[in-house]
Amino acid sequence: MNRVNLITLGTKDIIKALNFFQELGFDTAIRGPETNPAIIFFRNEGSRIALYPLEELAKDINSENPPTTPEGFPGITLAYNAKSKEEVDNVLQKARLVGAKIVKEPIATDWGGYGGYFTDLDGYYWEVAYGEDWEFDEANMLVID
Repeated sequence: MNRVNLITLGTKDIIKALNFFQELGFDTAIRGPETNPAIIFFRNEGSRIALYPLEELAKDINSENPPTTPEGFPGITLAYNAKSKEEVDNVLQKARLVGAKIVKEPIATDWGGYGGYFTDLDGYYWEVAYGEDWEFDEANMLVID
């Protein structure tokens, strides 16, 4: 087991989340009626992302006793690896314009890169970062040795 194929984010409002991610530039595929989708898949490069109603995701894990999480940090971050500092700035600015909360403005990192964080409409943390020595493969995935 050496890959992640799909990351599913539970969302409180699937239509608002869909609009948010489409405005950020994600290409999406809707399953079910557009006014009340059952699930939304992202046609992104690399690992796939899906949006699914939060309550239904919890029930999928355990229908008898669905898990709950306390308010606050959900213990997961998602990352967008940029190819320049300018791209970091542009992505964070676009996120701000479509309703994201910038929780860390882009700065030089302690590991020699540059990056910042935003939270999406459901509170998931997204890192947008650049590393000068980073290399990408033909699928725009970060090459990790």
